[in-house]
Amino acid sequence: MPRFIDPFEPQQIRRLVREFGSPLLIVDCARVRAQYQKLRRALPQVALHYALKPLPHSAVVRTIVELGGSLDLATTGEVQLAAALGVDPALCIDTHPIKRDRDIRNALEYGVRTFVADNPDEVRKFRRYGERAALLLRVSFRSPGAVCDLSRKFGCDPEDAIALARLAASLGIDVQGFSFHVGSQAADALKHVEAIEACRQLLKEARREQLGTLDTLDIGGGFPIDYLKPALEIGKFCAPIRAALAKLPARVRVLAEPGRFIAGPAAIGVASVMGRARREGHWWYYLDDGLYGAYSGQLYDHARYPVDALRQGGPLLPSVLAGPTCDSIDVIAENLMLPQLKAGDLIVGRAMGAYTWASASEFNFFPKPTVVAVNRKPGDTGAPEDQRYGWIG
Repeated sequence: MPRFIDPFEPQQIRRLVREFGSPLLIVDCARVRAQYQKLRRALPQVALHYALKPLPHSAVVRTIVELGGSLDLATTGEVQLAAALGVDPALCIDTHPIKRDRDIRNALEYGVRTFVADNPDEVRKFRRYGERAALLLRVSFRSPGAVCDLSRKFGCDPEDAIALARLAASLGIDVQGFSFHVGSQAADALKHVEAIEACRQLLKEARREQLGTLDTLDIGGGFPIDYLKPALEIGKFCAPIRAALAKLPARVRVLAEPGRFIAGPAAIGVASVMGRARREGHWWYYLDDGLYGAYSGQLYDHARYPVDALRQGGPLLPSVLAGPTCDSIDVIAENLMLPQLKAGDLIVGRAMGAYTWASASEFNFFPKPTVVAVNRKPGDTGAPEDQRYGWIG
């Protein structure tokens, strides 16, 4: 049986690098469990569907399912991953508002029954599938205060939602309810509360017109985590949400789509110094991971990760961390105060589980980080396992 280790401890980081090389993304399934349980305590009446997008890794998916959680799938690839892992499709919803017909068919063949749509063209795509599929209609609530305002790209205006429900009902498509996503890394829950209240009224109006089952509300994700700046503690963040949800009719089941909150704090990125140079009075350290690799989240996700060196001691000097590629944009951080490093020293990025490895490329033929998942529960089959460290991917 694998023993528990803390893979974020320097000795264990060095051991894993010796074993598996660099760069690494070290995923701690114990921290996945801890994050899931924190959110479950903060939202005890909400069914949590882990959104695969931030970290679509087998070990994370298995851990969530073992905890009794469900999945939020958005693409055919994510459907295929869930199917390959033997996840019960009854635990899954498909939430991408814009889908190709083959995406719908693939999800239906797997066994998914709940989908999301946000405009008349998308609703009409489900006409041919009759009673095999039901819809959550996504409503837009713009949230300029969020780091990523997802309602700019998806969702219908609240005033158009009932007309959309009427269209679905006229085509014989069941409307299970409504969904929203106020944006990623929200600073507070005020927009969640606004959206919940608006959807409560929409459910009431649609139910009065008998436009579907109307027993579900999906409140999306957006639950924040600490990066360079601390986020509001999740219990405090969710307190207004709990109060707003308490006003819903008892028959309404509530779903959420947490991704970043579960995956982000559960992984660290580890990179090695490939070389160094003295430029304009600063040491530049060139790592084997960068903006085209796991640090891609700094570009695509607008995140800034806490970064430190494992080497300790000596004076701290203003330093630059650069990625390995030949592109000048590939600079991770400047003006960091670090001890003088040499080739082979390790740099650790914290809170790097979400939108890092998932969006990494192999530009310039530098490979993506190897994912090492540790503290898996025993008994998995179909995947290699290291007796000290858990599941390796």
